[in-house]
Amino acid sequence: MQYDPIKRYLGTIFNSTPALRVMFYHMLNLLLLRTWHIKREVRLIRNTFPTNVEILDAGSGFGQYVYYLSTMSPFWKIKGVDVKLEQIADCNQFFAKLGKANQVTFEEADLTKFVEPNKYDMILSVDVMEHILEDVQVFKNFNHSLKPGGILLVSTPSDQGGSDVHDHEESSFIEEHVRDGYNPKDIEDKLLLVGFSRVETMFSYGWPGKISWKLSMKYPILMVNTSKLFLLILPFYYIITFPFALFLNYLDVRITHKSGTGLIVKAWK
Repeated sequence: MQYDPIKRYLGTIFNSTPALRVMFYHMLNLLLLRTWHIKREVRLIRNTFPTNVEILDAGSGFGQYVYYLSTMSPFWKIKGVDVKLEQIADCNQFFAKLGKANQVTFEEADLTKFVEPNKYDMILSVDVMEHILEDVQVFKNFNHSLKPGGILLVSTPSDQGGSDVHDHEESSFIEEHVRDGYNPKDIEDKLLLVGFSRVETMFSYGWPGKISWKLSMKYPILMVNTSKLFLLILPFYYIITFPFALFLNYLDVRITHKSGTGLIVKAWK
């Protein structure tokens, strides 16, 4: 399944005005369960921050997490980096239109090489590590780029079906993934190996999240991949499924899961 072309297509539709793009961000925040988990963790972490904070969004994509972080405090300085130059240029233009150019910057970067020693209070990496083969090198760069006491916050698929893979014979639902997901011990060991002092992992996308993801993401993506004409049907589809997806997302964030298809990882330098 080619996921990136659909993201680019939707981004083009909602990028015609800043207001539409902000609306697109809010829609993603409601639909994407990982955003619910990330926002909860950021709200908890921010109480430990000093007033002036430097944050790196490592793999910033459309910039939706940078936008969310920029609304939390005017004193936070946020940098988004991504390997896709067109998205970097697009995000710089968009945030300049919002008047946030002094608070937010974007630049092209390869995470296997990107290091800014002892600069950041927090590094955010959302659904990025499953796309990078040299993950240990990236974790090492994250550690070097954090200030002492800084925190790395990662959202990534687990090895329990996180890429919709349930046995060795299946391929990932998202073809851009280089791994189907992380085992909690595997990612903990890698982070401790590169110098992090403490690591905590928890499962996301438990049973409520699995159902929500299929309703709100998997089935619509499959339909649109079949034909762009399904975009005309999607608003009516979401009128029916949206309330159920919201309730399931709420449950997933509130419940502690013994297993799940996603992982939320926190690591301290």
